[in-house]
Amino acid sequence: MPSEPNDQLQRSEAADQLRSALAQGYLPIRDVARSTGVNAVTLRAWERRYGLIVPHRTAKGHRLYSPQHVARIQAILGWLGRGVAVSQVKELLDSRQPLQPPADGGWRQLRGELLGHIAQLAERRLDESFNAALALYPLRTLVERLLWPLLGELQQRWQGQFGARLEQVFFFSWLRSKFATRIYHNNRQAGGAPLLLVNLGDAPMEPGLWLCAWLVSDSDCPVEVFDWPLPPAELALALEQIAPRALLLYADQALDGALLRRQLPRLHQQCQIPLLLAGPAAHIHRDVLAELALAADPLAAHAWLQRQGLLGPLEDSPCVN
Repeated sequence: MPSEPNDQLQRSEAADQLRSALAQGYLPIRDVARSTGVNAVTLRAWERRYGLIVPHRTAKGHRLYSPQHVARIQAILGWLGRGVAVSQVKELLDSRQPLQPPADGGWRQLRGELLGHIAQLAERRLDESFNAALALYPLRTLVERLLWPLLGELQQRWQGQFGARLEQVFFFSWLRSKFATRIYHNNRQAGGAPLLLVNLGDAPMEPGLWLCAWLVSDSDCPVEVFDWPLPPAELALALEQIAPRALLLYADQALDGALLRRQLPRLHQQCQIPLLLAGPAAHIHRDVLAELALAADPLAAHAWLQRQGLLGPLEDSPCVN
């Protein structure tokens, strides 16, 4: 049985090794996840299943990533952004192939698989297929290549089809439950003022709103989601009590005249924090609402918030007077 002094010596040597590696520019997995946007679960899956990234290991088994590893992760993201399947990326990287035009990479097949599960109201199979993709791809890639196109295909499928409302309620309920659970756990880990997201539409469970919320939450930013429209006076009360860092309003349909021409411009003038209108309504009314920040889809909304420095932990969060 090892003696206590030997255990202490081993722990001390392991700590010295870790400090030395960090001083040389190596990063632990949590920092790599934060800087690249690829969560730790996905990084481990890339290593274990495909050998895409093989980090250094300390004596205690902690993963450490060099600047070259981080650059390789960025290259992987470049290929994934082009639609290449993760199983094909290693060969492309190792052969030093230049980035090619976007490809389907099997995404159409996966969308068809999910659509079939939705048509059969098969929640477990839907969950298993989505979880398998979630373990291998960064969230932004999943939204761009899988979820946002899938929503477009579903909207076309649901035009005048018997059973469309049933499929819609089933899928939107699953989607909101899935996202809300992950957002809840992310909120427990994130600090600072939240970003407030409000649904301006008439129907609850707006999927575009929840996609925005999950993308923001995945960027180490706490979120509050109000999945139902609020009267302007009560929205002002919510801003006063929550004191969010920014306000995102999401609308999937054209806005009515009063909201479009009076209430939104007034809210924009009175709001003491950044305000973004996201969703198809931002594109529909882009000429009328030229003074507002607009984003036509969840990916554009996330990119705007990122450019404004509104994601991640904030030391001095803005407040509403």
